[in-house]
Amino acid sequence: MIKTFRHKGLETFFKTGSKAGIQPRHAAKLERQLIRLNVAKDPGYMNMPGWDFHPLTENLAGHYSVSVNGNWRMAFKFEGEDAVLVDYRDYH
Repeated sequence: MIKTFRHKGLETFFKTGSKAGIQPRHAAKLERQLIRLNVAKDPGYMNMPGWDFHPLTENLAGHYSVSVNGNWRMAFKFEGEDAVLVDYRDYH
């Protein structure tokens, strides 16, 4: 279950469907990713074809990332069976 968000626009999208804080063209894929992340019990559940799931390194060690579109990624960390610090950003 998703417990916390780092990106407020993504949190609002998840809770209300408002696209005001995200790239509107990313809404459909983000919705699928957030639904799956919300039922995930571990990071590996996000390893879907085309999502480029991978662990992050250095100062983000312990976090994971999936591709949304182009350089945009959704990153997250797990504490037990819960996703925390869910973020959405252009990494490059």
